Amino acid sequence: MRTSIIVPTLNEEAHIVENIRNLQQLSGEKEIIVVDGGSTDQTIPLVSAQNVRVLAASQGRGPQMHAGALASAGDVLWFVHADTIPSPHALEEIRNSLEKDSVVGGNFGLIFDGPSRAAKRLTAIYPLLRILGLCYGDSGIFLRREVYFQIGGFGPLPIFEDLDLLRRLRRAGKFIHLNCRIVASSRRFEQRNFALVWLHWTTLQLLYWCGVPSHLLSRWYPHVRHGGTKS
Repeated sequence: MRTSIIVPTLNEEAHIVENIRNLQQLSGEKEIIVVDGGSTDQTIPLVSAQNVRVLAASQGRGPQMHAGALASAGDVLWFVHADTIPSPHALEEIRNSLEKDSVVGGNFGLIFDGPSRAAKRLTAIYPLLRILGLCYGDSGIFLRREVYFQIGGFGPLPIFEDLDLLRRLRRAGKFIHLNCRIVASSRRFEQRNFALVWLHWTTLQLLYWCGVPSHLLSRWYPHVRHGGTKS
């Protein structure tokens, strides 16, 4: 079972080399595809030096990840954010979870990095979100290749492209939450009022589930997540 690891980037020079090297060290048959959304820093030269495939795509995680999926050759697609540190056993966990034909995909548990209050709060909150059936792209979503294309893949949405995909994915079969955890960045919450940012994000999600189009919601979110950036 070959896994295509797809990493969207946009101005990720501070994190991308560590990310790629961690992914390269994972055991198992894999390919790594970095899809850049127009970086103006040193992201592309740094990635190119790591001997992985680099593609260019329209800016936005949805279009970038879909471009990576189209160019991939793996049996499994694993979408990994540029500031994520995977578990050393991540690929093994993915393979084991997909041994059951009823399972179409899944995601990982999350630990947010750093000693800040925001990181600790996020780490505590995410298990509660999983109970509610909510998960996001930073949790390392993976799925069978044929299922990805069967459900239409990531749409060209400016926000909540992960929720849109998961809503369709769960209709195709069983989506599981692995106990294995990966480390995600809490940088978009650093040096901000955590309560206000979380309230804003929660309100946008409620509006999304109520049917408000994502292109309208993106206007109310001042720092929409393009490519790999979370600022």
